[in-house]
Amino acid sequence: MSDFVQVSTATETREQAVRLAESAVQGRLAAGAQVVGPVVSVFWHNGEFGTGEEWQLLLKTAAERYPALEAHLVANHPWEKPEVVAVPIVNGSEAYLRWVADSTKPDA
Repeated sequence: MSDFVQVSTATETREQAVRLAESAVQGRLAAGAQVVGPVVSVFWHNGEFGTGEEWQLLLKTAAERYPALEAHLVANHPWEKPEVVAVPIVNGSEAYLRWVADSTKPDA
């Protein structure tokens, strides 16, 4: 398993995504976050086909902090069942990954 992950979720508004990003980074659950959007989403929801405009939130964290970050995102997300997924960061510059590790230490 990778020592670092990129976590993504999406929200209906830019403001919601920024609030989630700020609270996760301030809580040292993520080293940094980017809000991207708007993006177009195409999906099935409650048995119905739909499309919509969303704001994507990308967060970088240490793999060991993922459970706490996921819990934070789910608890503070405006949607009942938000998408929260993580993909491993396979490679990265040593200095950047050190920064992620240092920034996500709970006692920092």
